[in-house]
Amino acid sequence: MLRKMLEKDRKRLKRRVHIRKKISGTSERPRMTVMRSNRRISVQIIDDVNGNTLAAASSLDSELKDKLSYGGNKEAAKAVGEIIAKRALSRGIETISFDRGGYLFHGRVKELADSARAAGLKF
Repeated sequence: MLRKMLEKDRKRLKRRVHIRKKISGTSERPRMTVMRSNRRISVQIIDDVNGNTLAAASSLDSELKDKLSYGGNKEAAKAVGEIIAKRALSRGIETISFDRGGYLFHGRVKELADSARAAGLKF
């Protein structure tokens, strides 16, 4: 069991490196990166040139913690996507580069991306 988990994590990190070779955030088009675990999901919008995090949201945020019963499902990912889009748009960020962090674009990651797009982000 442990060997299988380590192998899955190694493959994800390998995919992550391949993605990060191609995607980099600038001040005009920052990078939105996703971190997903079994219990929560979080997202950051990062300007890699200056090394700044411009906006962040998580299923642990005070806005969402009371509304969500569990932070590791599609409903939580959808809510986090809506919040990050609101925060980005309030800071004048409309266009981003999406970094899925080595996770497959399926399930919670896809739900987060779709809700961010529906709320007004372009990528």
